[in-house]
Amino acid sequence: MTHMELVGIREMRQNLSRYARRAKSGESFVITDRGQAVAQLTPAPGRASAIDRLVAERGARRGQGNLLDALEELPEPIPGPPSGQLLDELRAERG
Repeated sequence: MTHMELVGIREMRQNLSRYARRAKSGESFVITDRGQAVAQLTPAPGRASAIDRLVAERGARRGQGNLLDALEELPEPIPGPPSGQLLDELRAERG
């Protein structure tokens, strides 16, 4: 199981609205009673997007920033033949 935030049952009961909002946004929680896991609070099926579910269930992280900005920071491509052509040549050599 991936890491989910542990929340004591008393804390959950006292702040249920806050945890419900967080679950609605894709987070998941394991509810504990005296240190033992007793339940799990997760987004309702169909409520969260695929990305929200990956974040909640698999510990994925959301991307940050603008992808186009990141592309501008990439170095210039190395001149030469396309990689597909090189792969075809290597495969032909193994042949």
